[in-house]
Amino acid sequence: MQVLHRASPWRDLFANDTLPEMASLLAPLRDALEALGPNPDLAAAHAWQLRLVEALMRLDLPAWRISQLISDHNEMLYRRAIQLSLNEMQGQGWGGPPVAFCVLTLGSAGRHESLLGPDQDNAMIVAEYPDARHTEIDGFFQSLGERFTTRLDEAGIPLCNGHVMARWPMWRKRLSEWQNQLNLWTQDRRIKRVQQSNILLDFHPAFGDAELSRSLADHVALLMPRAGLFLDEMSHLLDEVPVALDRFGRLAGDGEGAPHENALNLKRQGLLPLVNAVRLLALRRGICAPATRQRLSALVLRDALTARQARAGVAALDRLQSLVLTTQIDCLKAGGTPDGWVDLARLEEDQRLLLRHDMQVIRSLIRQAQGRHV
Repeated sequence: MQVLHRASPWRDLFANDTLPEMASLLAPLRDALEALGPNPDLAAAHAWQLRLVEALMRLDLPAWRISQLISDHNEMLYRRAIQLSLNEMQGQGWGGPPVAFCVLTLGSAGRHESLLGPDQDNAMIVAEYPDARHTEIDGFFQSLGERFTTRLDEAGIPLCNGHVMARWPMWRKRLSEWQNQLNLWTQDRRIKRVQQSNILLDFHPAFGDAELSRSLADHVALLMPRAGLFLDEMSHLLDEVPVALDRFGRLAGDGEGAPHENALNLKRQGLLPLVNAVRLLALRRGICAPATRQRLSALVLRDALTARQARAGVAALDRLQSLVLTTQIDCLKAGGTPDGWVDLARLEEDQRLLLRHDMQVIRSLIRQAQGRHV
C-alpha cells in the first residue's frame, strides 16, 4: 500500500533560518477569501463554504474546529438574511421591530457542530407585549420569519422539512409562552414532546436580544432536573436509534436507507446517539451549555462522568465528525449532496478499529445516561 503524506504548512515555520511572514502560513485561507470577493451575495457566500472547508483542512485544523467555523459561517449568513429582511420591511413601510426579539439556531447549528449541507432549524423568542397587540406584533415577526427563511433557502440552506422554523407559530413565541410551553412539555412522558424538546434544547442566539435567550436557558436549567417523567421518556428514546454495532459488537448499520451494502450512516447511528446521550446527562444536572464538548467537560465538574469517560466521548465526537466531513467533501466534489453515509470499505483497518471503539464508547455513554451499569 502506498501511503500519501501531505506536508503541513505549519511545518514550514522553522524550516529555514529566517521566519516566514505569517501571511504565507495562512495562504490557503487568504486564497479562499480572495476567491470569494468583497461583497458576495448570500448564495455565493454559501456556495463558497466548500472552498473554506478545504482551506481550513489544508491548515490542519481538526474537524471539530472546522465544524465550529462552518456553524459560525452559517450564523453569519443568518444575520445577513435577517438584516436584509428587516431593511426590506423598513422600506415597505413596516417600520422597525415593535419589541425586542431573538432568533435562535437549533440542533447542530445551536451546538456549533454543523457539517456540510444542513437544513434550517431555527426559532424566535419575542419580548413580552399585551395580548391586545398580538395580531399587529406577531404579524410583523411572522413576515420577518418568512422572509429570512426564504432568503436562506434561496441561498442554499434549505427549509426544514419538519417545519422547525420561525416562520411557523409553533417556533415563534413570547418568552413567557416558551417558558409555559416547556413547563407543559415536561409534565409527562409523551414521545412527540420529547422529540420536539430535543430539537429546541440545543439553542444559540444568532440575532437580536441575547438576553431573551439567556432567560430561556436559565428557565431550562431550573426546570429540567425536576422533570423526572419527561427525562425518563428521553432516556427510553435513546434506544430508538441504536449505535452502528450488532449484538456481537461488530460494526453494522441498521440498513435503513443505505445506498449500498458497506454504508453506515454515522450521523444517524453515531453522532446523533452521542449527542442525545450527552444532552440527557446534561439536562439531568441543569447544565446550560449546548455544545457536546462543553457538556462533557461540565459533566466531569459535576461528578457525573469521569475525566476518562469525557475524554473518550470528545475523541469519539472528533473522529466521527472527521469521517463524515471528509466523506461529504468527496460527495460534493463528485456533484452529490452531502449526507451522513460513510463507506466502510474505503476505511483503513485502523480507522475501522477506532470507529468500532468509538461506537462502544457511545453505547457506554447511553447506558450511563439511562442509569444502567456500564
